[in-house]
Amino acid sequence: MNTIGHHSALIYVMVVISASDGVMSERELKTIGQLVKTLPVFQDFEEHRLAAVAKDCAALLQEPEGIHAVLGLIKAGLPAHLRETAFWLALEVALADSRVMLEEIRVIENLRRELGLDRLTAAAIERGARARYQVA
Repeated sequence: MNTIGHHSALIYVMVVISASDGVMSERELKTIGQLVKTLPVFQDFEEHRLAAVAKDCAALLQEPEGIHAVLGLIKAGLPAHLRETAFWLALEVALADSRVMLEEIRVIENLRRELGLDRLTAAAIERGARARYQVA
């Protein structure tokens, strides 16, 4: 299996969540761009590469068993200290368009298991992400 770096792995996380419901919404794409532009973890990433990395991930997803290949690449490409960050990024993209589809939930749960995050940690990250999007 090929390997990818941590920036690509984090971008793959966001792309796989966005694509999981069959529609990559404009809000999700905008969120991905904003996260790459503003988060410290991406400070040494060349932003002009975002589209190419996302396209590579999308191409892999089109292959048979593509989701499993992408999740494997994500796991292999992420150091342990960025696994919670990756999970949070998945939630940010899923919540970006104010609707989380069943397919997205399934992929998020598969991602949690693949990254080895325990349920309590995942629940805390999920609660924080939901709190960020609460409205009065």
